[in-house]
Amino acid sequence: MTDEQTSGSDERLSYEQARAELASVVERLEAGGTALEESLALWERGEALAVICQRRLDGARARIDAARQDQAG
Repeated sequence: MTDEQTSGSDERLSYEQARAELASVVERLEAGGTALEESLALWERGEALAVICQRRLDGARARIDAARQDQAG
């Protein structure tokens, strides 16, 4: 899933919200018993949530790095 495929409302999710929903999606996929189309939709949703989580983590890492540079400089 590309960055362009996440919706504006998804971008308002916190890391914790996105991670919790992603865990729920994974549980549903692992449980099985869903139709192919539903499984594909769940997979796509999981990919979008993973992108959001990664962005949040990358942003946190950048903030930490910037704070360390400020303290060192």
